[in-house]
Amino acid sequence: ACTPKTLPTIPEQKWSFQGIFGHYDHDSALRGFEVYRGVCASCHSLNLFAFRNLSALGATEDEIKGVAQEYEVPAPPNDEGEVVLRRALPSDHFPKPFPNVKAAAAANGGAIPPDLSLIVKARPDFEAHIPKILGGYMDAPAGCEVGEGRYYNAYYPGCQISMAPPLSPD
Repeated sequence: ACTPKTLPTIPEQKWSFQGIFGHYDHDSALRGFEVYRGVCASCHSLNLFAFRNLSALGATEDEIKGVAQEYEVPAPPNDEGEVVLRRALPSDHFPKPFPNVKAAAAANGGAIPPDLSLIVKARPDFEAHIPKILGGYMDAPAGCEVGEGRYYNAYYPGCQISMAPPLSPD
């Protein structure tokens, strides 16, 4: 009863990385990273990415060092066993938004935001996954009850997602 009769139309994308001569559009990839930092990083981790991985997006060594310096990561324990924070280095991994899964669930109404390191590669329609999820928010069909703290998303399995719509038309 909650499945939409028609799915929202998601414009077909032509991806620069498709085909035998495919390549990543570095400017688009860096813009995507900025969207992650500004919107997604407050809930979603990138556990498998180190700052130096930004080189694959076309970032220079100086840009990578600059981004890393904006973050703090735990240093090895000092002589008293205390862990203090230090400025991140290019070899460090992006810090997690929550210290553990229980904290993530507590901050998100019981839902644990998935790590985004491999989320696209883990989906059958990988390149369309993010545009579909972001474009799938809509009013639930008549007779469909959406749970408290959930949002109707036509492209999400079960059509109910805990993530509030991250984009607005503005």
